[in-house]
This record gives sequence, C-alpha cells and structure tokens, in this order.
Amino acid sequence: MATDERNFRSSYYEKVGFRSVEERKSLEILLKDIPLDRAKLTQFCLRFTVPGLYRSLLWKVLLGVLPVHVQSHKFVMLQRKEQYRDLYQSLNVMRITSKNTPNSQLFLLMWLLEIGQLKIDWQSQVEEPLNQHLMAITESILHLFPDAIDAYWISKGFYRCVNKFQKGLPSLVNCTMAILEKEDGTLYSYLLEIRAFQVLPLESWFYRCFAGVLYDQALRKIWDKLAGGSCKILVYVAIVLLITLRRGIFGSKTRDEVLNHLSNINEEAADVIANKAIEMWQQHGSALTPGVGHDSMKSHALLHRSKNAYTPI
Repeated sequence: MATDERNFRSSYYEKVGFRSVEERKSLEILLKDIPLDRAKLTQFCLRFTVPGLYRSLLWKVLLGVLPVHVQSHKFVMLQRKEQYRDLYQSLNVMRITSKNTPNSQLFLLMWLLEIGQLKIDWQSQVEEPLNQHLMAITESILHLFPDAIDAYWISKGFYRCVNKFQKGLPSLVNCTMAILEKEDGTLYSYLLEIRAFQVLPLESWFYRCFAGVLYDQALRKIWDKLAGGSCKILVYVAIVLLITLRRGIFGSKTRDEVLNHLSNINEEAADVIANKAIEMWQQHGSALTPGVGHDSMKSHALLHRSKNAYTPI
C-alpha cells in the first residue's frame, strides 16, 4: 500500500511540474548518513538529476574533494583553501600569472603546477588542444559555482576524469558511430556520403564534456552522470545532438555547412538534447553501478574501496 501511495504521489508531482520533490527528499535522507555512503550517492547521481542546492556538495564528495566524514568537511575545505592560496601565490611569484589572468587559464596552470607538469614554456601548454578543452570545462563550472575555490577543486576533479577516459577515446568515438547507425541509419549514411565523420568534432566534444557546446543548464544534468562515474553518457549526448539537428544536417551540402550548423545550438535545443540523451543512455542499459572499462572514469579498485575511504584529489 505504501508503494502504491508513493507511486501515486510521484505521478502527481510529475504532472504538476514537481518531478524532483521525492528525489530531493531521498537525497536529503542519504546526506544524513554518518558517514556518507559514497556508493549510494553515486547511484543517486546516475539515476536522477541532482537538485541545485546539493550539487556542489555531492560533486565534491564524488570527485574526491571532500571525504565521506561530514564532520571533517570544514577542516578539509580550510586545507583546500590553503592549497589554493599557495598555488595561486606561487604562480604570481614566478610571474606566470597576475590578478588579470582569466580564471580558466589560472586554474589550468595551478593544476599543472600541482601535478608537477608545468613547463618553462607554459604559454605553449595553454595553447595545447586538450588544455583548451579543460579550460572550457572550467569556464562552465565557474558559471555553476561562482566561488573560485570550489570551482577550482571541482574543475580539477573533472580534469582528472577526462584524463582517465582519454585512452579510451577511440572506443567512445567508434561506439558513437555504431549506435548512430542503429538509431538513425539514414543520417549515418548521409554523414558517411559527404565524409562528415572525418571532421565531426567528436573528440573535442568528449574532451570538453560538451562545455561550450551546450548551455550550462543542460550541462549540469549530463555532468551529474559524469560525476557519478559514467563517461559513456557523452556518447549518447553526441548521438542525440546529431539526430536532433538532422534536418539542418540534411540541408547542408558540405562538411563545412554541417559544422556550422552544429555550432549553433540554442538553449532550448540544448535542454532537449540533454534530456533525450539521458533517456537513451538509460534505455541502452546505463551503468547504474559504474564498473571496469570506458564507461567508467574511476578505476575498478576505487569503486570497490570501503565507503569510508577518502581519496585526496
């Protein structure tokens, strides 16, 4: 009886536009666990869109910025703040950055310094395609989280995620093409006919996790799944993006026209793409427990650690 009543309430909330009411209540219950259960929070991220009020906290826990012990959060964030200041001041002392340096570039250089990969010729590093994509991620995160310290640590978490699935990128590209052929054979054949696959920015889209391609409102839903450990969501975003814009693609006679069409995605279309991509991802058996392989940005070992484990980021 209780189950029926809950289903009735969920159906009612959805009809009147409050689909997330029960999901928010469920998350609030999970956040009362002592310590937090990272596995359950991962499941929540994969199943639902995270309420904006809790997104910063949830992402920081899942990306390793914060431990599962809530009583330690204040202390850990004070340490993160000190680390941030040390990195910031070090770059200033070396005269690499100044108060006028854009945060996206600043965060990239701080990260490279922290992992010991900042080179003397750091200007060329900033221009590297992969680092440009990482900076695009930072710009979107800064729109979501105005606090620079939070934004830096969350950005760093996503940088690490991109690095983890980087080696599997060819598999993600091949998977995208294979699923697109099954979902829309006509579109696939047309793209093949005009040799558009040779210029489609699939790798760029994946490296930047669609930052700068889709509006931030849509990105949040997609990045909830990334934070939950599934990079394969990006495959379905690419597929749905192409299918959603198929009319314009068919109206394009050259590869350049296709690329131009794909670079003009409005906010409404971006939201539709995100919702449909998540739906397709779920229909194709989304990894509700991320495991081994390219669908996971976290190692198998990490996912099977004790829920009390804490990984410094």
